[in-house]
Amino acid sequence: MDIGDRPTRVGVLTPHATPGADAELPEMAPGLVRVGTARIRAAVPGVGVSRPRTPAGDLRAQVTPEALDEAAAALLPAVDVLAVASTSLGYALGHAAEYELVGRLRARWGVPVCTTSLSVVSALRSRHVQRISLVHPPWFGQSLHDLGSQYFRGQGFDVVDARLAPLPDDPDQVEPAMVVEYVAQHLCSRADAVVIGGNGFRAARAIDALEARTGRLVLEANQVLLWSVLRSVGAPTIAAGFGRMLGPGESDGHTTNER
Repeated sequence: MDIGDRPTRVGVLTPHATPGADAELPEMAPGLVRVGTARIRAAVPGVGVSRPRTPAGDLRAQVTPEALDEAAAALLPAVDVLAVASTSLGYALGHAAEYELVGRLRARWGVPVCTTSLSVVSALRSRHVQRISLVHPPWFGQSLHDLGSQYFRGQGFDVVDARLAPLPDDPDQVEPAMVVEYVAQHLCSRADAVVIGGNGFRAARAIDALEARTGRLVLEANQVLLWSVLRSVGAPTIAAGFGRMLGPGESDGHTTNER
């Protein structure tokens, strides 16, 4: 896709009311991306309306093909790529169903489609990482937290440590320094990379400091979604100040979660 010198137009689809990729993508890549957002309308009253704490079963019920198409139609044709911004949705669906979702959306709308959890898998494989430490925000709860571990183990990764971070339960109260301190103090020595799940976690500002302190690659949900979005349209995957994944000169295996 040739987008010339203009910003990449990203259509963020999310079942959550809490800001996530719609806030962090333009913050990480000012002038490089322009973001429009469509909330996926809940079929079940109250699902995903005010908080990111949504049970897996409700997420699966909410994100139907019809609901996704309704949200996508509100943004297209004015976007270059669709980004489904919900780590927990990938966990709830499982890798195979998430991949099918990507394929159906891409076939239906004719644009690249990226999802958070598939983007993490692609990024880890492109860096040949096997052992990961998985960190989730407290509002995920134990069920989604466990599904996250299962998701990555099902893709062949060794989840050497998985933690629900005891941080504020309100995303707006989580500061980057809190994330850096908690993860650095509790990081398993066997982990080659840290995966910070949850698009509403908004921990992008913690990445650089955490990599410097731990010496590990850090993947944050919105950071790695941006990486995948930029790759999907052939744009340079560079955004200074947000970790090695978006740094200059990083090699790329060009694994994609498109279909």
